[in-house]
Amino acid sequence: MLNTLESLFKLARDRKNNPVDGSYTNKLLSDKSLSKGKVLEEINELIEAVEKNSNKIHEAADVFYHLIMYLEANDVKIEDVMEELNKRKK
Repeated sequence: MLNTLESLFKLARDRKNNPVDGSYTNKLLSDKSLSKGKVLEEINELIEAVEKNSNKIHEAADVFYHLIMYLEANDVKIEDVMEELNKRKK
């Protein structure tokens, strides 16, 4: 399970450092406005899917993917996010 998330973070970093022409991932990484818009759109779609009890898994996956790309595009390192979450343990 965590391997999948780790793979997405590695993909984001790799594509950021080694762009691939025509890659949707690279479009998200290079266009912060697009990336932000997609995160907002996908979160709204997830909320709607949960409320309607349909496509929840698909929409949740979209949120994870787009959030990871948004974070990487804005130089927010997952290691720092995990460290912050760890600090919040009680």
